[in-house]
Amino acid sequence: MKKINIGIIGCGHWGPNYVRNFSLMPEANVSWVSDLNSKRLVHIKQLYPAVKTTKDYKKIISDPSINAVVIATPTVTHYNIARECLHSGKHILVEKPLSVNLKDAAELVELAEKKKRILMVGHTFEYNPAINKMKEFIKNGSLGKVYYLYSTRTNLGPLRNDVNALWDLAPHDISIFSYLLGRQPVRVSAHGAGFLQKGIEDIVFITLYYPQNMIVGIHVSWLNPRKVREITVVGSKRMLVFDDLNSASPICLYNKGVIRKPYSLPYYNTFREFKLIIREGKITIPKIKMKEPLQIECRHFLDCVMHGQEPQSNGRVGLDVVRVLEAIQSSLKDNGRIKEVG
Repeated sequence: MKKINIGIIGCGHWGPNYVRNFSLMPEANVSWVSDLNSKRLVHIKQLYPAVKTTKDYKKIISDPSINAVVIATPTVTHYNIARECLHSGKHILVEKPLSVNLKDAAELVELAEKKKRILMVGHTFEYNPAINKMKEFIKNGSLGKVYYLYSTRTNLGPLRNDVNALWDLAPHDISIFSYLLGRQPVRVSAHGAGFLQKGIEDIVFITLYYPQNMIVGIHVSWLNPRKVREITVVGSKRMLVFDDLNSASPICLYNKGVIRKPYSLPYYNTFREFKLIIREGKITIPKIKMKEPLQIECRHFLDCVMHGQEPQSNGRVGLDVVRVLEAIQSSLKDNGRIKEVG
């Protein structure tokens, strides 16, 4: 079997995980790694002596033997590097978000289609077995009618100066909620503040409005004493909490809800004629066969490159996330005014 030669551009926080995962796959050959930090390259070379390293990512793009490129660089650089890769005929996997504006993201999607190359966006949570179990619970009605969802993604740092907390953290949750619900929000609103760096929000509170009166809340922050990675789904029958930091038992199902006490009357006109009852039940932890989501994502990317398949988190999915982010950013700058998602 012919191996897929891969180049990885960016080896700071997330890039080494791509190197590790692709290096373990027999169908892949990590040929090149690029980063501006010489110490990072020395570290990679020590771990993977056969991998060529360079501070000039253009060497990777110009290498005709490279079939696919992973872009794990700062967000503001995604567009230019991805564009160069596509023009050079490379398949690409770009870390989230696809770009920092809708125009550039749309151009990348069109270019990939024109060049007939795979464009995949690293929405890693779509490949998380626990997230897929959540989607199953929502779809099969186990939770009843879903009333609302919300997420918390906080920590103390890491601070960035290229994008705000919205663009750094919220792409995860936006992609998760649209994936779980199978549709995109139609309106958004957001408030935030930048306490540590002028003009860069380090906390943001977001509301997403989906069709059929579905409401979703997101809280992201670099300025919080606790690292939290949680998603809550509140349904009429049961409620669910996903804790990404609990690898052993990431999902808890709460058999809790509110029921209306049945009376003989077909409707209720006064308080005496109805009563809302809190229903308390057991907490169950579903058994989930966990596997590293990034490994699943990398495997999926390889399959798409080898067999010409359309990725699950393809360019258009990434484009939709950027579209929502742009609307949220507009609301953020307009004191929380509700904005339509174009």
